[in-house]
Amino acid sequence: MTHLIELRQVYKIYAEGLESEVRALDGVSLTIDQGEFVAVVGQSGSGKSTMMNVLGCLDIPTRGDYLLDGTDVRDLTDRELSRIRNKQIGFIFQQYNLIQTLSVLENVELPLIYQGIDPIDRRDMAMEALERVGLAGRTKHKPTEMSGGQQQRVAIARAIATRPPIIMADEPTGALDSRTGLEVLDFLRRLNKEGSTVILITHDNGIAATARRIVRLSDGKIIEDHDQEVDWYT
Repeated sequence: MTHLIELRQVYKIYAEGLESEVRALDGVSLTIDQGEFVAVVGQSGSGKSTMMNVLGCLDIPTRGDYLLDGTDVRDLTDRELSRIRNKQIGFIFQQYNLIQTLSVLENVELPLIYQGIDPIDRRDMAMEALERVGLAGRTKHKPTEMSGGQQQRVAIARAIATRPPIIMADEPTGALDSRTGLEVLDFLRRLNKEGSTVILITHDNGIAATARRIVRLSDGKIIEDHDQEVDWYT
């Protein structure tokens, strides 16, 4: 069986061999299958952000293998890695990472432009994504004219516009109030129910508890990996 994601004894080492050496990932092995909702949880310095960077093809392991849908990413060119990031993975970040000078619609269209999608289809796909997050009426607004929760919904629309099989959310509720944060988590659950594989990076045990599976990191190692019952699946 081919796993969607497979890490085999992955190390990410900074300043290797020096006194200041840091093993951000220290021999991590992990598999994630299509359709899972996994929370990667750990305190600051645990290695969770490094793991997201590796899983999201934003960084390459120092040692070990990372297979994404059966392909070893270490064998890929920068152009091929960029294509994977754009086509197979939708990213949602804590600080939204929107371009302030562009409109909401233009922000959502960006990854579609990088894919070379026809302008008419691009507009339709971006509008569909904005409709799904309830912002179809705010297409001409700039991010600076919106609340934090609305900006995060724009970021979610941008992430899902390309219809990627994997959604990676790095502390997506970190800059939001609790009510708005719950709305974002609810949307991630809906995406998962529709078939998306969701990987949620968080330091918050309460947020991690919303996932079907918890992978806990400490000092670059996995110290816990278990499934749990969550009522929204029933």
